Amino acid sequence: MIEPTTGEPLLRVTNLKKHFPVLGGLLSREVGRVYAVDGVSFAINRGETLGLVGESGCGKSTTGRCVLRLLEPSSGEIAFDGQDVLGLGGKDLRAMRRNMQLVFQDPFASLNPRMTIGAILGEAFTIHKLTSSAGEQEERVASLLVKVGLKAEHMRRYPHEFSGGQRQRIAIARALAVEPKLIVCDEPVSALDVSIQAQVINLFEDLQAELNLTYLFIAHDLSVVEHISDRVAVMYLGRIVELATANDLYRDPQHPYTQALLSAVPVPDPKVKRKRIRLQGDVPSPMNPPKGCHFHTRCHMAEPRCSQSVPELKQGSNGHFVACHLK
Repeated sequence: MIEPTTGEPLLRVTNLKKHFPVLGGLLSREVGRVYAVDGVSFAINRGETLGLVGESGCGKSTTGRCVLRLLEPSSGEIAFDGQDVLGLGGKDLRAMRRNMQLVFQDPFASLNPRMTIGAILGEAFTIHKLTSSAGEQEERVASLLVKVGLKAEHMRRYPHEFSGGQRQRIAIARALAVEPKLIVCDEPVSALDVSIQAQVINLFEDLQAELNLTYLFIAHDLSVVEHISDRVAVMYLGRIVELATANDLYRDPQHPYTQALLSAVPVPDPKVKRKRIRLQGDVPSPMNPPKGCHFHTRCHMAEPRCSQSVPELKQGSNGHFVACHLK
């Protein structure tokens, strides 16, 4: 099991797979499959942040949505706080979802433009019956807005009256409304200006320290993930290829794909020269992924065995996992 070295995980994902059928022909029969998530395993401790990074289309967001049961996995196991998430239904699933919330990537699309901020945040209290009166609900909405750095009077306004960073703060407040244990952050700062990104990241960290939140933080920007994550998992074409503490991963990346990603991150010091590793070709289609190691078609270190067998995600020193035949 790919999990922290200490403590009992809050979330444990085992061999998760999500394959989307591709239909075609006159009778709309299945003519292929998109292997979006292809055997992903990880675990997250209480109060920990696991960063999930990789190129667009590698399956990061699909993994997050499967964890929340917004998408039904094709196979695998998901355990949250000791409960089998995939075995729940009806009222039990609704109760479980109160403990797991999602912050979407695009704050411009995730808020209903026809509802006031007070109504958007108040929905959670109504659905889960967390308040007994309109006055109590208004008080809790006001408290949420202040907690994320906005003003109580903002509850009377509509989403279009706010900037992108403010809208994302509202989305975070909505996630916090039901007092969750886990928040899946699906690229929550990628649509924001760089200066606003830093403010929102700081807000996430402050809220985690105050409320003991656990994050699955999905992103493609390695510099963002470095600052907020305790551990980082690197995905490529539906599989995790490396998982380690943030310090170990950035100091000593083991997988050739991770090395290539980090070589492309700008260094603020002009005196520091970093050798750039340029990947050849494009990312293969998830409908027809390469056999063996999915990365071997672009890897500058590939050997014949890389195209023949799938490398196992093996543990090295200090809980550093890597899926590579050469390690």
